[in-house]
Amino acid sequence: MKTIGVLGAGVMGTGVAHALAESGHRVILNDVSEEQLRKARQNIRKNLRMYRLLQARASGAPTGADANDAETLGRIETTTELAPLRAADFIVENVTEKWEIKQELHARLDQLDMPPVPVAVNTSAIPMARFAALYSKPGRIVGMHFMNPVPLMPMIEVIRGEATAEDTLGAAKQLTTQMRRQCIVVKDSPGFVTNRVMMLTVNEAVFLLHEGVASAEDIDRLFQTCFNHRMGPLATADLIGVDTVLYSIEVLHREFKDDKYRPCPLFQQMVDQGLLGRKSGRGFYQYDV
Repeated sequence: MKTIGVLGAGVMGTGVAHALAESGHRVILNDVSEEQLRKARQNIRKNLRMYRLLQARASGAPTGADANDAETLGRIETTTELAPLRAADFIVENVTEKWEIKQELHARLDQLDMPPVPVAVNTSAIPMARFAALYSKPGRIVGMHFMNPVPLMPMIEVIRGEATAEDTLGAAKQLTTQMRRQCIVVKDSPGFVTNRVMMLTVNEAVFLLHEGVASAEDIDRLFQTCFNHRMGPLATADLIGVDTVLYSIEVLHREFKDDKYRPCPLFQQMVDQGLLGRKSGRGFYQYDV
């Protein structure tokens, strides 16, 4: 698989495009917004330099020239049209965690005149069965849950739906290997393994903040120092996107019909105010954007 279509140029889609291009793949990055595509290229350029500096600092080696950065960016083609995806060997969808938006996009993908290549859904919580039902060949659908920041994370959670064909699953594993990543295959379930556990943790941490039990800084410090987590739950929510976390918890609440997944009201208040985390410059913490 040489050419990969990446749908959505938000935080996750940009990270996936970056990681794919860095591992030698040609990438067709699609988004409805030209401005978002411009920002995606800008962010990839910035992150290539930043990650290179981090790796150099960790290894003690010199940073080296940035010729590879230009090569990586050169492998990424951007487009607002779906037609260029006909050249893709594999497609990864990363649009916002709203079922209505994903549903409309996948319905259009199924109608696109192209070979029935595998379609990986990068979703935080929505079950694969919902996506498979939109396709005339449901075996094309597989879940690939990338972790943020994608270029730095070594593991991908691969979700095998009831309808996922063996060759589709094999293609997802092969792409993981080509990206120099590991993967663990899990069965289809809302939130899968990682987010079914993590979103509950983040939600409970937000409840603690909402109830005034502790400050954001102290909640995160407790997780970092007591459990040796690199990042606390509230900083994690800012990294993922406060809106994305809210939508994911809403999916879990809706799918399981269990009030233990009831979103903390503070999430909705923050989303309504545009406090979305790192991508907006402010969430539970303040950031430079």
